[in-house]
Amino acid sequence: MANYRLGRVRQEILKEVNDILYHQIKDPRVEGVTITDVELTGDLQHATIFYSTLTNLAGQRQKTEAGLKAASGKIRSELAKRISLYKVPEVVFERDQSIDYGQHIDDLLDQIKSEEKDQKD
Repeated sequence: MANYRLGRVRQEILKEVNDILYHQIKDPRVEGVTITDVELTGDLQHATIFYSTLTNLAGQRQKTEAGLKAASGKIRSELAKRISLYKVPEVVFERDQSIDYGQHIDDLLDQIKSEEKDQKD
C-alpha cells in the first residue's frame, strides 16, 4: 500500500514542479527545463528531481544547474502550499542522463549504418 502512495506523491510533485517552473520561476537560466522524473525516499523526506534541457552546451548546462539550485527553496515552499504532506521533502535537482545516453545510442547506430554503406560501395 505504501508504494501506491509513493507513486501518487511522485506524480503530484512532478506535475506541480513543472507548473511552478513555468509559472512562478522567472529566472532565465531555467527556461526550457523539463522535469522527467521524481525519485522519492520511502519516508518522503528527500526528492531527487530529474530534468532535461534542449541544449547540449556544457556552459548552458551549468547555468541551468545553478538556476535550479537557486530556485530550489522557492520551489519547495510552493510545493508546501500546493501539496498537503506532513513534511515537504527536501528537493535536489539532477540532470537526466537517459536522454544523453539515447543520443549516444543513435550516434552509434548511425555510425554502423554508414560503415555498412561504405562496405557495400
